[in-house]
Amino acid sequence: MKLHIQNGRLIDPANGIDAIRDLYIAEGKIVAIREAGQTWPDFASNRTIDAAGLVVAPGFVDLSARLREPGYEYKATLESEMEAAMHGGVTSLVCPPDTDPVLEEPGLVEMLKYRAKSLNQAHVYPLGALTVGLKGETLTEMAELTEAGCVGFSQAAEPILDTVVLLRAMQYAKTFGYSVWLRPQDGYLSRNGLAHGGPVAARLGLAGIPTIAETIALNTIFELVRVTGARVHLCRMSSAAGLELVRSAKKRACRSRATSVRITST
Repeated sequence: MKLHIQNGRLIDPANGIDAIRDLYIAEGKIVAIREAGQTWPDFASNRTIDAAGLVVAPGFVDLSARLREPGYEYKATLESEMEAAMHGGVTSLVCPPDTDPVLEEPGLVEMLKYRAKSLNQAHVYPLGALTVGLKGETLTEMAELTEAGCVGFSQAAEPILDTVVLLRAMQYAKTFGYSVWLRPQDGYLSRNGLAHGGPVAARLGLAGIPTIAETIALNTIFELVRVTGARVHLCRMSSAAGLELVRSAKKRACRSRATSVRITST
């Protein structure tokens, strides 16, 4: 199958391209990129798509896609979620471990990977549970979960209240090169919160979450990163003050050549 996509605005950050270009694809692989209107006589396409006014880009990555399996099939299925992703141009999905049961057993991870591969749509990259049952008490068998296909470890939206447990988790992750995905939110300050703490939440009668719930958690994470050197992804950042703290932490890490903190906007 040979495909010619013409006149589209090609956006490819990896190669620094943002321009109107023609793409030539053979057997699912890009074989040439040419300026719009520049013919390639040696390429006999089976199909030509006029992408004028459209954006042509590499597949998008969703860093927090809840695929609902196992345990929540009444909400959606792996098939429906992956089909929706493909229609939206999302070709890679990272799924958190807050399924039912939690993704803390290698067999569950292998089953999810097998199901996703058999559907032959988007790529699925599971995150294993950082602690057993996401309860923040006992570390999971990270090595076995990595062998089963996990790309990192997360608590999803569940906090780790015991800082000693988080320290041990990051030490272990650093030792074996695993990445830890954390949502920076103090579990006590954010407890029962439904919205950003402020006048709007007060007017609507909603329990607010103060900005310091994020900034306090961030400072704790940064200190643990400094001590352990672990690789951490920060998920679901929500405040300007938090982002400023991250920028400062990254600058300090670069100056000291320490492991940097990465932000994921999930």
